Amino acid sequence: MQEVNQYLATTLKKLRQEKSWSLDRAASETGVSKAMLGQIERGESSPTISTMWKISTGFHKSLSSFLEPPADPNNETIIRATSTRHTPLESDNAPVLSIFPYDKRFGFEMFELTLLPGYQRISEPHLQGTTEHIIVICGEMELLLEGEWIKLTKGEAVRFTADKLHGYRNNSTSPAVFHNVIHYGQGSCE
Repeated sequence: MQEVNQYLATTLKKLRQEKSWSLDRAASETGVSKAMLGQIERGESSPTISTMWKISTGFHKSLSSFLEPPADPNNETIIRATSTRHTPLESDNAPVLSIFPYDKRFGFEMFELTLLPGYQRISEPHLQGTTEHIIVICGEMELLLEGEWIKLTKGEAVRFTADKLHGYRNNSTSPAVFHNVIHYGQGSCE
């Protein structure tokens, strides 16, 4: 976990400096407080996944770009066993594990998320043109799409535009695990 937080701190500070943004400007662009951004840059805070999404959207970057280095552009083959995947980002009672980081050539990133019982999160709209593909691996979960909660169980999948308000929840008594492929529209993600 410390490794992820350190990479996040370094990346956030570097991107802010590349854009010549003050902490005030970064706070304005992301909707995350100046104090919180400063704590993240100093490695003093483990942000929630909701905060991470705000930051990535404000910077027009993929979520995984804040979690791990980009894939090697000279290698199109990536093999990841469970034991060799990067440390999960644990926050909001929903551990997130990066399966494939964002690669501009392909335009997507892929995560495995576990929603613990009782978990619920409403997600702000992502960058315009973003699409999510959800595949339930085990358990049952619900997605909020266009104001309505839709139940999904093992083996079911859904694709939706994620540049609108949407949400995830687990009202069951067991964890729900799903894969999330996030595809960014052309030109929406740097």
